[in-house]
Amino acid sequence: MSELHAKIKSDIKDAMRAKEIVKRDTLRMITAAIKQREVDERITLDDAAIESLIQKLVKQRDESIAMFKEAGRDELVQKELAEQEVLKSYLPKQLSDEELEAKIREIVSSVGATTPKDIGKVMGAAKGAIGTSADGKRVSETVKKVLSSL
Repeated sequence: MSELHAKIKSDIKDAMRAKEIVKRDTLRMITAAIKQREVDERITLDDAAIESLIQKLVKQRDESIAMFKEAGRDELVQKELAEQEVLKSYLPKQLSDEELEAKIREIVSSVGATTPKDIGKVMGAAKGAIGTSADGKRVSETVKKVLSSL
């Protein structure tokens, strides 16, 4: 079991003792998603894979929040926001826009990208270098911005 998975399991117990219902339920949802993926793929997830899974869950919350706001369901928006905060606490610190742009510029120079057509090369390298420290959408937008300014 990875360190992150063990921490999540431990935090479930703490949340149960403290009667933090949203945190407990959100952490149980994470462990269920981990178990589902491990069973489906017959693997044991490491910390990076768990972070990626949590990032996916955060993105799902973003989509749900947008739909609930559109439907005027404020109570569900609040529930999703609370879950999202718990999920984000298990991800690495997110890069600021400036840090992300600096990292992308480094990657662009290291792979030798010169035109916007090189976006695939840059995105491939960026995915490995940045990991879950920035959302894929933000990375993509920043790469496009940097490449178009060359």
